[in-house]
Amino acid sequence: MRTLTVTKVKRHFHRYGIQLSTKMINILDDHFAREIDKMARRCKEGNVKRLTPELFWVALGHLGSAAQAEREE
Repeated sequence: MRTLTVTKVKRHFHRYGIQLSTKMINILDDHFAREIDKMARRCKEGNVKRLTPELFWVALGHLGSAAQAEREE
């Protein structure tokens, strides 16, 4: 399964006049697959069972947000 929708990615780059080769699409797909894997591992390490918008900071690795979230409560 591709991580990215090729048409969507090409459309974004096309807005700025940039063409993407098939090899470049594959490189981007691989890069984003690795980033998504990192996010999933961070959730696992942070004991997040269900990722919600309120917990998205865990997936992004913004651990300083935990203290901020506690202050807001």
